[in-house]
Amino acid sequence: MNNNYKSNDSGERNSPNRLTTVINTENRSQENNDREGNNIEEVERMDEDVRSTEDASNNRDSPSSSEDEIVWGSNPDWLEEGSDCSSSGGEANNDGSRPGGPNSPNVIWIPKPKHKWFVIKEIAKREIGDFRHPASFTQRFYGSLHAVQRLELMYKLEKHEGCVNAINFNSSGTRLISGSDDKLIAVWNWTVGKCLTTFNSGHSSNVFQCKYLPLTGDGHIVTCSRDGQVRLALQTSNGGYESSQALAHHSRACHKISIIKQEPHVVLSAGADAQVFCIDVREKKPNRLMYVKEGSSRISLYSINVNPMESNEFCISGEDLYIRLYDRRFINRTGVPKSKYSPTFLKDKSVYVTCAVFNYNGTEVIGSYNDDDIYMFDTKQPSGSNYIHRYEGHRNSETVKGVNFFGPKSEFVVSGSDCGNIYIWDKNTEAIVQWMRGDEDGVINCLEPHPKIPVLATSGLDSDIKIWVPSCENEPSLAGLSKTVKINRKKRFCRANGSRVSLNDTLVRWWRQMRYIQRHQNLREGAPIFIEIGTIGRSFAIPNEDDSSSASSSSSSSSSSSCSD
Repeated sequence: MNNNYKSNDSGERNSPNRLTTVINTENRSQENNDREGNNIEEVERMDEDVRSTEDASNNRDSPSSSEDEIVWGSNPDWLEEGSDCSSSGGEANNDGSRPGGPNSPNVIWIPKPKHKWFVIKEIAKREIGDFRHPASFTQRFYGSLHAVQRLELMYKLEKHEGCVNAINFNSSGTRLISGSDDKLIAVWNWTVGKCLTTFNSGHSSNVFQCKYLPLTGDGHIVTCSRDGQVRLALQTSNGGYESSQALAHHSRACHKISIIKQEPHVVLSAGADAQVFCIDVREKKPNRLMYVKEGSSRISLYSINVNPMESNEFCISGEDLYIRLYDRRFINRTGVPKSKYSPTFLKDKSVYVTCAVFNYNGTEVIGSYNDDDIYMFDTKQPSGSNYIHRYEGHRNSETVKGVNFFGPKSEFVVSGSDCGNIYIWDKNTEAIVQWMRGDEDGVINCLEPHPKIPVLATSGLDSDIKIWVPSCENEPSLAGLSKTVKINRKKRFCRANGSRVSLNDTLVRWWRQMRYIQRHQNLREGAPIFIEIGTIGRSFAIPNEDDSSSASSSSSSSSSSSCSD
């Protein structure tokens, strides 16, 4: 792509060679992650198994192929003889595992879907007036496999000084807002990579969600935070924004809010205190809909999403294994849902749902399960029905991971991962059709599709927002996907069995994030780069590479940073 570049805050465009620097940085980050993983004994043994398996597969199927290339349609050596690997990924066993054992990444070998969009044919249809609606040409491209497989990094939007936990396009897609651990909200003209304004959210802790209200002029922004508040910001006469009032207050963190397009003044919020509020920004007090309970226990909530076609219906998810659906017209204070769904084999497992969202017309809902996969349910089926699709390969363990649909008719499922990659699955076949490095610090939390065109915004532990556009000239090679999926499954297995791998990995990632924050803070202040990490009984400092003086040990209180945890 000739126009890959990063713009600064003034809108000036840097050299296209910037993209090479970005790619090299991401490659170095991947290498660092590999080196950190090799310090763990279990991961070393796992890597040896993967290499020997891939070598055997390459020698058998394609002697000239590289070590990490994927031979679609072939079966790896770790699949048990006679295991089913159909287009749906194979039926799950009674315990939910795929045929071939708990570490078999069968998703790698699901055949890719075939292309159904061809540019010459589509242009010819448009010329002869074969489309019923003027937007059909754009929407058909947006929902095509071609658009997804051509996604590549276009911009890095840099302004925040902490993890970016929230991103949201306005209804027309011309503006993007972001919220961060620095408690600021940034408003972007994402098309040129320019930050238009920033303002203080008014929160006393990490911003977890920010949304435009679907009103004329994009003058209303609603935010929620770890401090439990839901706040409203209004546009000022000079084009900036100012946080005006607190709309509601949860007794614990408020992770998510959801707007209602048919009722643009109404917002729903869900908090870790198990409360769900219905907030009309024109009124002084919020309406508490219910406490969400399972038996006598209150359920901490992580997400809430309104059905786009039925404004009275919404789904919530939280610290148990159910996705619950409610109707505001028939809700009661006890929190009894209209219906609830979970994979039947997960009844006895201590997993929970970090995020649940409806598809474009509310007929399907997907949920991302902590230390497990992503599952799709048919909302027309009765309560308790099993999942209809399962999406594997990523890892959801360290943070409150988001999940979303991509395409005007929800043709694809997109999610971040603890490995720092973005995964995109074909909704019907469950095959991974795109896989991109999305975060240098290793965790992708937020994924926001553009409402009109095939553009994707993502954020995670990095302090920037990345914009992905379908401009790549070649189909993705997916080199390294097989190994990464195997590592993700191995780490999940080790975590489930109490291995030290996940703990060590979490500490290393925390240390890297603290080092990153301290380095950028000192660079802004023009001071030497030191970072002090409190440990049990001692603390130590790491000097800047350019500082010839040695770092002396000192006692200090431990620092902490939280990114949607």
